[in-house]
Amino acid sequence: MKLILIRHGQSQWNLENRFTGWRDIDITPAGEQEARIAASQIKDENIDIAFTSKLIRAQHTLQIILDECGWQNIPVIIDQALNERAYGNLEGLNKAETAKKFGDAQVYIWRRSYDVAPPGGESLKDTYNRVVPYFNSSILPELAKGKNVLVVAHGNSLRSLVMYLEKLSPEEILQREIATCVPIYYKFNETQLQKLYSKPSDEKGPMHKV
Repeated sequence: MKLILIRHGQSQWNLENRFTGWRDIDITPAGEQEARIAASQIKDENIDIAFTSKLIRAQHTLQIILDECGWQNIPVIIDQALNERAYGNLEGLNKAETAKKFGDAQVYIWRRSYDVAPPGGESLKDTYNRVVPYFNSSILPELAKGKNVLVVAHGNSLRSLVMYLEKLSPEEILQREIATCVPIYYKFNETQLQKLYSKPSDEKGPMHKV
């Protein structure tokens, strides 16, 4: 059984370098093309069920993948637990302009610390604490039934899940980038998940930072 994780394609606010969080911003034409490329990479897999967030950029990416692969009839579960990390008062703000206003050091702490949340938002730890219980209660049982599972979500919700699956420390996960539309594969073997492979980080490809 396999678990495949995919971050949504480039969104309009990725393109504009804005904090997105829970704002419901769709993907760009470039993001649509990224989704089609991801579909071409996983089309030979036998996916039984898919999970995604309540945000349109993840749902649109998943729909393109399902259409390209001919998987329109598989069950799709949509849940807010897989939403991106909430950036609170920073949502909608340009990242470079925010750094000028609050200082590079403060913005770096908000973006890259594990347990410090931006004003009105979530820390990565907060995101972890909603994603992981959902994985254990809703996604892991499907794998235990012998199903191959596709999850299309967001940079920080997937980073939280990768941290859990690979038993990474807060310091280690903060160094991990999740590229847009680059599949990450895990193999389920009895009672544990083992990472199989993903696109090497030194290959050229989209990498929209969160």
